[in-house]
Order: sequence, then structure tokens, then C-alpha cells
Amino acid sequence: MFEIIEKHINVDLPLGDPLYYMVCQLPNHLGLADFSCRLANPKNKWDELKTVFELVATGEGNLKKCHFVAFPEAAIPGEYVDSALTFIEERFRPNSVTFFGVDHVPLVEYRELLERYSDDNPEALASVIQDLDSGDIDELPTNCSITAIKENDGRFRVFMQAKSHPYVGEEHLDSQHNLYRGKVFPLFHCQPTSFTFMSLICFDYVYRDLHQSNISAIVDKANHLYFNRRQQLDLLMVLECNPKPEHTAFRDVVNGFYGEYMQYTPGVRNTVTVFCNTSAETSGLPKKEALSFGHSSVFIHKSHKMSSADTPEYLVDNFGGLPVCRLRFGEETRLYYFSLPMFHELDPRTTRTPMKVHGIFTSMNNGWQRIEDKVSNFSGTKS
Repeated sequence: MFEIIEKHINVDLPLGDPLYYMVCQLPNHLGLADFSCRLANPKNKWDELKTVFELVATGEGNLKKCHFVAFPEAAIPGEYVDSALTFIEERFRPNSVTFFGVDHVPLVEYRELLERYSDDNPEALASVIQDLDSGDIDELPTNCSITAIKENDGRFRVFMQAKSHPYVGEEHLDSQHNLYRGKVFPLFHCQPTSFTFMSLICFDYVYRDLHQSNISAIVDKANHLYFNRRQQLDLLMVLECNPKPEHTAFRDVVNGFYGEYMQYTPGVRNTVTVFCNTSAETSGLPKKEALSFGHSSVFIHKSHKMSSADTPEYLVDNFGGLPVCRLRFGEETRLYYFSLPMFHELDPRTTRTPMKVHGIFTSMNNGWQRIEDKVSNFSGTKS
């Protein structure tokens, strides 16, 4: 099971104002190479990603307020990681966080990435070096994600984590589960504003063995923060390339995470969970006609009681009776731009909890066109 390592970052989020999120639901076109999943056309994929990067960097209208940008699992080709990080460092605004997944790279290449940013990743680097010393595993496929952060003074920091559990396609590619499993996950504390967040790669959200589950380890850590420091886990970002995003395994974990069925969980009661999935155009997996990519979503505890809504682009519901409010997007290739209050209660004299969808963008003419001009509000009464 993985170890949670706390990282302190100087990201000055606006106290009293909403936090803005961009969820990029883009397609992955996968191919097989050396028994690993790689993006079939890396150059075309990078060209597509650059259009999103440019949109965020230009920041027309309220896009300049964007604090968190999320791309799916395996969204960036391994050979373009440096290009992506350079773009973020040079063009993105301070006080911003970018999450993205990298397609499979050999373990030795992942180690080289960690060495390049060793100041931010000493624990993960030490773990990989120890594993490499244990056997001839240099070419072991590794599925990793990167959290790239522009601090308030412009300092650029890069944090990495490897997936702790492969998805079922990877297990069929190698019946011995012969893919590298990460053991170190960072948990970020923003300073001077107290805001805490983590990211996971898809099945790490649901993975468990006979002794422990990933999500229970996160809940225990969040409860420790609450009881010892009166902090909580504010945001959990899950990056997916998931053909069954609403599978019962995910639904069950969401139910347990917010339901307090097994233990008292004040550390995650107000956690916002964001699932960033690939779109329905994803290709390269067998029997795709039976799969269902897309449907990125946002979860918050039921006590916030967001009003129900159903539009062609999204709906708001309780995920079939779970103790949550869910904002569920469609399956098309889209960029979703929305905001949530940092600490949910905007004013101690009121119980309103608004979520706002500020814009939905569709791909058009090698760029992105806003298709949702009307601001949508989901307000309720916090019980």
C-alpha cells in the first residue's frame, strides 16, 4: 500500500472567493507498444493539448481566474512531458495547479524524470531506486501522473506519482501484473491559505488488497489532519481513462467515502471529489462498442443539497440515491469550466452553497469555442 507524503506549497488561493476548475475531457487514441499502452500519434496528441494550454494561458474573460486544470490519465505522450512542463512554467499564471497523466514509459525513464525534479520528489525517487536495485526491471512499463504547480512568486514545482494498481487491460497484457506499482503519493498543503488536496490515477481510487484499501488510507490521513490540526482534505482529483466510470466498484467507494458507514469521517465530509475522464472518442481498446468513456463528474456531500438539473451537457443528481450531490457531464469531447467556494460556506450568516458552471467548450477549427454562454447556478441549503 502506498505512503502519503505531505508537501507544503506556496499557493495563495483567494480567501472568500470561489476556486475555479477546468476539467479537460479529451480523447485518448491508444496503441500497443512493447506490451504497454502508448498514445498512437504523439505529435497529433501534443498539438491538441497545446490548444488547451493556449486557451488557459491566454485566459480570456474569467478564464484568467483558473486555479486547477486537470487532464485525463495517459493524456500526454512521454516524449512531450518536457514540452508540457516548459509551457506551464513559462505561460501559466502564478497560484495555479495542473494535473495530467502520462502514457506508459519505462521505469528507467520515470526515474530520470524524478531525478530532474528530485528536490520535490526525494521519497518517490528513493523508492524507485530501491526497486530498480532489486532486479532487472529497467523497462517495466510505468503509468504515472504529474502535478505541476506555479507558486505565488512564480517558482515552478513538479511532483510525480506512479499508479499503484494497473487497470484490467494492463492486467490482461501481462497476466503476472508485471507493471510498476507506485508507493508514494503526495498530499499538498497550500500556504498561506489552508487548502489541502491530493490526486489519484483512476483505479488507485478503488484499489484494495486483503489488508488495506487506498481510499481508507486517505480517509484515515484526512481524519488525522482533522483531529490533530483541525484541517481536512478539501479536494481529491482523480485522473481517468476509464471505459466504465460508473462501475459499481467506483459507486461503492463513493458511497463509503461520503456515507460514514464504517467510521466517523470528518476529515473528508467536505471534500470535493473531481473525476476527469477521457471522452467517448477514445479509441484503441478492444470491444470499445461495449464501453462508455466520458462522464467526468464532481461530487460533494449531500448536506449541501444542490438543486437538481438536467441539460443536454450535464445533470445534477444523487447518483442513484447515494449520500452525495453529483454534477455529471456528458461523454463528448469538452472542456468544463466551473467554480466552487473554497470552504463551502460563503458567509456565516447564510447556508447557501453555490456551484457554478461558467463555460463549456467544444473543439472547433483547431481551437475551442464556448457553447454554454449562460452561467448555471446550483444552490441549496446546507443542513
